[in-house]
Amino acid sequence: MLQTLQQQGLRHVVLCPGSRSGPLALAAAGLMRAGLITLNTAIDERSAGFYALGRSSASGIATAVITTSGTAVANLLPAAVEADRSSQPLLLISADRPLRLKNRGANQTVNQESFLTSVCRWYGSGPLDGLSAGLDHELQALAENAWRHLHQPPGPVHLNLPFEEPLHPDLDQQNAFWRQWNSAKSVAITHNQELWKPTSQFAAPALDPDQPGVIVAGPWRGLSGTLEAYQAALIAWQERCGWPVLADPLAAVPSQLGGVIRSWDLLLPNGLSQLPANAQVLRLGSMPASRRLEAWLADQQGPQLLITEGDPRPLDPLDIAEQWSGGLAQWWNQVKPKLRAVNATNQNVEAHGGALLEAWSKADRDLQHHLCELLPTRGAANEPALMLSLGQLLPAELPVMLAASSPVRDWQAFAASDIGRRRCFSFRGASGIDGTLSLALGIAAELGPTMLITGDLALLHGSNGWLLASAAQLPLLVLLIDNAGGGIFEQLPIKTSPSDGFNQLFAMPQQVDPLALAAAHSIPVRQLACLDDLPTALEWGLGRAGPALLRVCTDRSNDAQLRRNLRKALQLSKSLS
Repeated sequence: MLQTLQQQGLRHVVLCPGSRSGPLALAAAGLMRAGLITLNTAIDERSAGFYALGRSSASGIATAVITTSGTAVANLLPAAVEADRSSQPLLLISADRPLRLKNRGANQTVNQESFLTSVCRWYGSGPLDGLSAGLDHELQALAENAWRHLHQPPGPVHLNLPFEEPLHPDLDQQNAFWRQWNSAKSVAITHNQELWKPTSQFAAPALDPDQPGVIVAGPWRGLSGTLEAYQAALIAWQERCGWPVLADPLAAVPSQLGGVIRSWDLLLPNGLSQLPANAQVLRLGSMPASRRLEAWLADQQGPQLLITEGDPRPLDPLDIAEQWSGGLAQWWNQVKPKLRAVNATNQNVEAHGGALLEAWSKADRDLQHHLCELLPTRGAANEPALMLSLGQLLPAELPVMLAASSPVRDWQAFAASDIGRRRCFSFRGASGIDGTLSLALGIAAELGPTMLITGDLALLHGSNGWLLASAAQLPLLVLLIDNAGGGIFEQLPIKTSPSDGFNQLFAMPQQVDPLALAAAHSIPVRQLACLDDLPTALEWGLGRAGPALLRVCTDRSNDAQLRRNLRKALQLSKSLS
């Protein structure tokens, strides 16, 4: 079974401890010794699932997690939910008891076959009497089916494999098997990440590039192997139409994309000149996490086209856009031959797109200049200034993982100048904080040096990820914004009675020293005293070969008020200009 998966393209396996899964562990170890896969171990299935999802998201190829039976399988659900919502391949392989022990009160025997089905693209089961009852071609077909469903369209797949006793061969039996095993058969074939591309049975809907419009690029939810074609199509369409682009930090837009309005989140709702009544909107992927943008889109009267990268599920919470699921690259390939040629001076683009783009670009530049005046990047740390500084200081191309809640929103608003300089990741499928550290570690394992920007609750919630970080020595710099609880709740209109109940009911500050916790896992740590120290601290953290933690303390109440004050000041400056 594992050999067939490897032949389909499986490269990485994360193994969790267990007895019923012992045969899978021995088989995975044999493939690892033969140099056919990498094998990581994790004692916490929840962390293992998110670590594997990080590798899958960064590579576009499914990583597998192997668990034993029982509640171990239930712990995979959070990662499976995120893989489903973010359309990323994730292979979940669980060992199980044979049918004769089901519904008989046998130890560690539960209905695990149904735990993950609601979020999986496909569920497959081995022979109910035990995997040893299956013929080779049946197991190969099961593995091939699983791999195909992982990538067409992308998402999680659950393979539940019953095993009958005896489970554990002795050393003589193991040695005899590996001597006769022909590892030469395990030559990886071209995997489905290269074969599968978004398609649609329907013709691509048309937009008119010679009329006004705007592009809204939401979080990227395609496979990494298709990103280059997506980016090329986006550049080509924008050059042809001249429309401005409002891009989410997770949109994976290329650095050479023209027309990007970087500070749209701060400019909305009144800082951008009004679109013509018939203006078109090309929306790419899911909706960015911005209520201002949602309200602005809902007010537009022209046609809206939503293109997804193969995801056929409805992705428009406004229910006003026509959705096409064939992917941007295929859409451009279909509409390009039907467009009239543009002359050398691009006169039609200038007439319909240039004036709007010029006005919005000027508003964008003016706001960025004013923001820098209002938000000095020195002295005591605050979260908006921290994000502004990071956007200016981080090396180009360094991948960044943004924890859900405040970090991803603050990056969108205050590190807007960074758009297009790097690939950003976050939980924008289910928007949870579950597994934040582990997913970032998976990204670092695949892409190399990476930075995670997280709050204290998200880091503590997934602190078992430090076990993975310590064991694997992955190059991840964690920037911890410690604001003593859930800072996002300070930004919401939440009132409690009595007023001091806010911390107990919502913010939930924890009495844990994050530096001591990381140090207990042999993670190097450093405390940031002020924003002036940030360049030196980043140099320290990014210069290390393994993981490191950099902590900066902020005041969530003061920062919430600062955000409100900044938005008011910036909106006022635009109205006066």
